[in-house]
Amino acid sequence: MLSRLTTSSSLRRFSSTAKGSYDYIIIGAGSAGATIAHRLVKDAGASVLLIENGSSHYGSWDWWKINMPAALTFNLADAKYNWDFYTVPQKHMDGRRLHQPRGRALGGSSSLNAMAYVRGHALDYERWAKEIGEGGDAWSYRNILPYYRKAQSHQAGESTYRGGSGPLTVTQRRTKAVEAINQAFVLAGEQAGYPRTDDMNGFQQEGFGPMDMTVTPDGKRASTWECYLKPLMHPQTPEDEAAGKRLKLISNEMAVRLLFDKTKVVGVETIASPKPKKGGGFYSETSGVTEKHVAKSEVILCAGAVGSPQLLMLSGIGNAKDLERHGVPVLLDKPMVGENLQDHLEFYVQYLSQLPCSLYPWAATIPGLGLLSKYAYRQPWRAIQAGILWMLAGRGIGSSNHFEVGGFIRSRENMPHPDLQYHFIPGIVTGQLDFLAEHGYQAHCGTMRPTSRGTVQLSSGSALDAPLIDPNFLATEEDRRDLRAGLRLTVEIMEQQALQEFKRERYAPLLNLNLDSDEEVDAWIRASSHSGYHLSCTCAMGKVVDAEGRVKGVENLRVADASIMPSMTSGNLNAPTIMMAELLADRIRGEAPLPPEEASWYEPPNWKTSQR
Repeated sequence: MLSRLTTSSSLRRFSSTAKGSYDYIIIGAGSAGATIAHRLVKDAGASVLLIENGSSHYGSWDWWKINMPAALTFNLADAKYNWDFYTVPQKHMDGRRLHQPRGRALGGSSSLNAMAYVRGHALDYERWAKEIGEGGDAWSYRNILPYYRKAQSHQAGESTYRGGSGPLTVTQRRTKAVEAINQAFVLAGEQAGYPRTDDMNGFQQEGFGPMDMTVTPDGKRASTWECYLKPLMHPQTPEDEAAGKRLKLISNEMAVRLLFDKTKVVGVETIASPKPKKGGGFYSETSGVTEKHVAKSEVILCAGAVGSPQLLMLSGIGNAKDLERHGVPVLLDKPMVGENLQDHLEFYVQYLSQLPCSLYPWAATIPGLGLLSKYAYRQPWRAIQAGILWMLAGRGIGSSNHFEVGGFIRSRENMPHPDLQYHFIPGIVTGQLDFLAEHGYQAHCGTMRPTSRGTVQLSSGSALDAPLIDPNFLATEEDRRDLRAGLRLTVEIMEQQALQEFKRERYAPLLNLNLDSDEEVDAWIRASSHSGYHLSCTCAMGKVVDAEGRVKGVENLRVADASIMPSMTSGNLNAPTIMMAELLADRIRGEAPLPPEEASWYEPPNWKTSQR
């Protein structure tokens, strides 16, 4: 039994076996890793070893929990496919520890997330170009847009903003049973004075309208496993079969440190994945046998905003003082590794409905049954009917993520593009995972560009111990002010005439909350807000890596995931992560950048003087 696995001399006491060499080794088969692996083996003809700490749901009895869009909450508390992390106590949120599920499966978080396809705003990428510094222009909006189009196959077909033939399928869905309340929310946004937009990922993000989702036309989750890896591992064409032979995929294998020849990365050391434990980290049940894998060209970290900085630090790249404190030999003193952590914080404004308009009859389970509550429905005949319809035809309640409509608004004047995002769902979720057994509806509201900055740090020198995740939520007065405004604006929208026929009463926040009191509003936000699960920016371009993801100060090492974002995009992060992987795959294989797209974006005419 191995009780402590470190990068120090104690590691050498355990036996090690050497495996074959590959052109590239990619750590993490998630949104970025699957995309890059696909491009390197199929387009560049390279040999790739893809290492994933999680397992595959393909062929497993519970495959449906990942493939069925409506079952998305089932995996968020299940350590089988989930790292199941928690933050450290948040000092600006009453000491609460917030849940941070991260994908631990083929497809990574794209196999676990809510499937919202949101690119962010064009001005996010104009800002990136400045923040990155040298080489940053490659990340300006007109330069990254072709990579969004390259990745995407949108049901509406190809346009200036949309791709029509990429691996990643993107659709919009309208579920008949809940369409009335969804459309009422969009109309309520218009009645409150905001515009309508029919494509939040196109010319105009601002406004209310339909949302794109990574769901296939036949109602299946479009993860990067499904879209990028599965065609190579289970090929239907000779081209895919030939590419698949160049890809070696290892699951249930944990990378514990990078291997160096002086400052040149030559490979990675792994160990069979031990059993995960609640709250992140692992039980130390493993043989203690490590394996070494050799890369001829590069090692590419795609382990995400937590895993990538953690592996760098365990390998001796990080803040020298912190590494020494944990007994990790210092290879490169790089204090910004694990710094600059950013995440979206959001709350739910919820209403009980007097009309049968929601997902409750299909989704609400019986509480108090432990694990069985996930499968014990209050109206089991509806759940069974929905499951059969989805399995046989890919239609019905099970075929949607049920974030079918949403919105983006500006919280105040002198804001050039939206800084508040809405996800609307026809139901009331208690906590973050369980549906209330009554008809209702809710709007998720979150600020898009927080100014609070946190950290990912080692808790020990052991790869078996979960790192310390501290988003440092609500550390700045600007963030507190913006969420205050968000709550007040959200209640205003939810009280519009379009929703009055559905409204029974407000469920959260309670009616006795004084919305005019900053103190009461702040207290409710501290006690009620949740992470948007959008951890990012811990190996930022311009600070830890250059504009092509190469780690500064070492050779043959690249990071290519959401950790290298210099700052957050305005929205969900899965789509930007896949775009980044597409762009970096071209850089890795030495391809010239795709020609920039001559696209423009919407600018509100009165943004300097008016909130709407």
